Amino acid sequence: MAKAKTTFVCQNCGASYGKWTGKCENCGEWNTLVEQAPIATGSSAVARSKGAVLRPQTMKSIVSDDKSSRLTTKIADLDAVLGGGILPGGVVLLAGQPGIGKSTLLLQVSASVAQSVPVLYVSGEESASQVKLRAERLGAEQNEQLSFASSTSADDIATTIRSGAYRVVIVDSVQTLTLGEITSAPGSVSQITNASNVIIQAAKASNTAVILVGHVTKEGSIAGPKVLEHLVDVVLQFEGDRYGGFKVVRAIKNRFGSTNEAAIFEMSEDGLAVVENPSAALLAERQNADGSVVLATLEGTRPLLVEIQALVNPTNFGYPKRTASGFDLNRLNLLIAVLERRTKLNLSDKDIYINVVGGLKLADPAADLAVCMAIASAAAGRKLDENTVVYGEVGLGGEVRSAQSSARRIDEAKKLGFKHAIAPAGSKKDAYITGVKDLRQALIDYLQ
Repeated sequence: MAKAKTTFVCQNCGASYGKWTGKCENCGEWNTLVEQAPIATGSSAVARSKGAVLRPQTMKSIVSDDKSSRLTTKIADLDAVLGGGILPGGVVLLAGQPGIGKSTLLLQVSASVAQSVPVLYVSGEESASQVKLRAERLGAEQNEQLSFASSTSADDIATTIRSGAYRVVIVDSVQTLTLGEITSAPGSVSQITNASNVIIQAAKASNTAVILVGHVTKEGSIAGPKVLEHLVDVVLQFEGDRYGGFKVVRAIKNRFGSTNEAAIFEMSEDGLAVVENPSAALLAERQNADGSVVLATLEGTRPLLVEIQALVNPTNFGYPKRTASGFDLNRLNLLIAVLERRTKLNLSDKDIYINVVGGLKLADPAADLAVCMAIASAAAGRKLDENTVVYGEVGLGGEVRSAQSSARRIDEAKKLGFKHAIAPAGSKKDAYITGVKDLRQALIDYLQ
């Protein structure tokens, strides 16, 4: 009998090759090809295919399930991110870097949901005694409807889901699951794809909500094949600094709700707690020095005030250094080029450092004006009025463009006692807002 020919599968995109190469030609990643033995399938699938005629239903004739009402996590902000709560039959993928608090958050959610319905927590990474220690710390060990199992078998987990004994099943994590028919190692493309398919089909058949935990790569993207994100209904990203600061849960995909919501947490001894007033917490230790500007931004649909800090130093080498923490580095380089071209600032021989206080990562285009004013303030040694907030998008011509949800940004600033706002000229006209048309006008008029 001829020996089965092995294939090499890329762990990033799933492309297969007949022999090993250092670089995947499909996605361009290096050292991602892993040897994998083929599955014995006999004759071709096309020849063996025997289908049946489908029996479709009209939309009017479909009967809604009484169990389709959402299950609350008892965390209002997290319910909003999920679109109103956990939907029975829905599959959620929660991804985040190691140590950020994924298991802690899900055990808290499990304890809350288990007060009304049976919940199963399956761990392939930790033993029962390890999870019990965390449950005692979080006060979840006395819940009778919260069950635990330690397993890495996707077949066993899927069979348990199909039994219908549990309304919510949490699997920690999808990278540890294995199927008996697949010979590759846990965490490989074939194992993740097939194991996830088996669990998702079981969840849909039994109308059971499933939450899968995913790992992330060093670049911050979800580990495994991209098809995993397409298979599930909701993809949640857990972001932040695992050593301190705020942690943000946001939806990057949601078939049942909006992707504009965000939940902000802070780790404490009793687990993750929702930050009720993050703006006040972020500005509590602020000192009004040059290079410090308060930005009125949006985290999802929630208005938030955050401090932008800039430090400008003469460079000691031929090439100036630009570093950004919590802000896109490419966007920073673009704004520095705009500042040099549209104003009289000379930054070509300066090292520039930008920091977003609190460990937050900004994706709001309206942060441009605050970053530019912070850089100009640090470079010129001039301060901005401490009772002023800033927001607005900056174009390549130096013009300041309008920002969405201006009213909510202003309301948040007023709530915290700020007296003045520097905003795009197209914003609502009132005594509180001073509109600026271009970057040069903003720097000349408001840096003291």
